[in-house]
Amino acid sequence: MNRRAVPHCPDEAPAILCPGLAPVKEEYRNQWFKVMDRGSYFTLEYDRPQVVVLPVVSRCGILMVRVKRPVISDCPLELPAGDSMPDENPVEAARRELSEEAGIYIEALDRFKPVIPISEMPGRMPVLLSVFQIELTADEFNRRKMFDGNEITSVELLPVKTVMEKIISGEIYLSSPVAILSRFIFSNIKEVMGHE
Repeated sequence: MNRRAVPHCPDEAPAILCPGLAPVKEEYRNQWFKVMDRGSYFTLEYDRPQVVVLPVVSRCGILMVRVKRPVISDCPLELPAGDSMPDENPVEAARRELSEEAGIYIEALDRFKPVIPISEMPGRMPVLLSVFQIELTADEFNRRKMFDGNEITSVELLPVKTVMEKIISGEIYLSSPVAILSRFIFSNIKEVMGHE
């Protein structure tokens, strides 16, 4: 099987990655997503780009949020994330999600650095999540404002070693945060281990 390069276009709308999956019929639609019958596959598709933010604080901690997830009866640790508004590109959506979910507004969009996107559910979603990393100072974290209390229960700053332990123990268990955090940890392993 030939592996092709992972697309890396976070400023563009998501494209269907498998052009052989022809749209056959829209089975369901709401304001967030649609379900498409693509012949032998049913896919779950968003109309707007989905973004995830990896906030790294002072190079040694990760900002995470506890999100109310009634479907699984839990408030798991996650990274700030969500979908774009109709008038937003992905980096603007990343800035807004960080502000809404963590109470930290960053004016300069160039501080949000795109990293390799990820596939959240490859058997059902033919698009990738746009991922942005931002370096925050401890002062920016400490000056955070109120966050969206309807969805978020807490904003937490975790040392990278604690993040590693929570991934191993299963306390951080959602697929996209595990993938994004693991890639960050592995790509910075020497620096991470130096903060023990």
